[in-house]
Amino acid sequence: MRKRFTALKHIQFLRNLRQLQFSGQLIRTDSTGQQWIFYLSQGSIVYATGGVHSVRRFLRNVTAHCPSKAAHRVRWYADLVNSHSAAFPMGWEYALLQQWVSCQEITPKQVARIVHSILVEMFFDIEQANRVSDRIKQDGSISAPLGSVRLEEVTAAAQTRWQSWQEATLTDYSPHKAPVIRQPEQLQRLSSGQTYQTLIQLLNGQHTLLDVAGQMRRDVVQVATSLLPFIQLGIIELTSISDLSAPVHQRKMPEARSTPARSALIACVDDSFLVRHTMDKLLTSAGYQFLGIDDAVRAIGILIARKPDLIFLDLVMPNTNGHELCEQLRKLSCFRQTPIVILTGSDGFANRLQANFAGASDFLPKPLDAEAVLNVIQKRLNQSSARNLSLATDR
Repeated sequence: MRKRFTALKHIQFLRNLRQLQFSGQLIRTDSTGQQWIFYLSQGSIVYATGGVHSVRRFLRNVTAHCPSKAAHRVRWYADLVNSHSAAFPMGWEYALLQQWVSCQEITPKQVARIVHSILVEMFFDIEQANRVSDRIKQDGSISAPLGSVRLEEVTAAAQTRWQSWQEATLTDYSPHKAPVIRQPEQLQRLSSGQTYQTLIQLLNGQHTLLDVAGQMRRDVVQVATSLLPFIQLGIIELTSISDLSAPVHQRKMPEARSTPARSALIACVDDSFLVRHTMDKLLTSAGYQFLGIDDAVRAIGILIARKPDLIFLDLVMPNTNGHELCEQLRKLSCFRQTPIVILTGSDGFANRLQANFAGASDFLPKPLDAEAVLNVIQKRLNQSSARNLSLATDR
């Protein structure tokens, strides 16, 4: 039996607030305490956030409508790391959109498309929630929308998705669950070679159904419907996963690091100006010194002169590659224990294996993720400090 689209009553409340030209927050809370926050200015929706996987949702929709901004997610952290989250009245997501528009990196129309898609997902989630209550919080300081979003169009899109979800007998499933292959042999037997290879890459338990749909540029209902027979057979399982880390200073990472790590010199050998510039902004704002090198041929001489505490090497560069450069550095006594991290656009097993043989300490895929970059630095510098302390004690 199909369930009526009950989110309509919550949408009607938004219409009422529009008629009243309300400015402030509409906060929706379900029986589990999950909250969705809608920001309104003179009755118009400016932005909305909260609920399950808000960071994944933002990344997904930026990828769909502003792919160039999503490709360099590491820069999000660099743009926001010096600000406290309390300085963002509508959250870090909208602060980024405002910044990109003010710098003419994206248009108000693109913002409108992002907000539209986010609202469709949120109304769908509210439909799946139990016992949702509303409360409002007046705030006259909320600015006018960057882009115009039509509530009627959002409502129609959310209702259509919900009806399609029900018709596909998916009502008991959440699009926020991550599909993971439990019986690869069975899956290979029941699917074509090309389909099997695609599924092996996508269904690794790290991406939700919504994420997978975004990567495939398909509707989430279509993706879930195609996987449903395998789910029912137990070949694929839907699992719960956590959200991605927000690119804000919530955990005060630089303050948590020891003094030596904060002043450590980090080198990056990469012929891409964008990568070097992004790493420079990220690392200096996190308390490190930065050394950018664009020429792999001159890199060894510069590295010997500066002796950085950690080195990032791009895998593919003119005249040489990261593996060869890593091998040459490891032959020098001053770099035998220095952490070396290979950066590559191809996160494959063969590349990882070759990086290990070359003497690399770690391996990071591109596009770079700010949290991953900072985590690998902290991890490797801590290990290096512990090793040096052990050697000093032994002597």
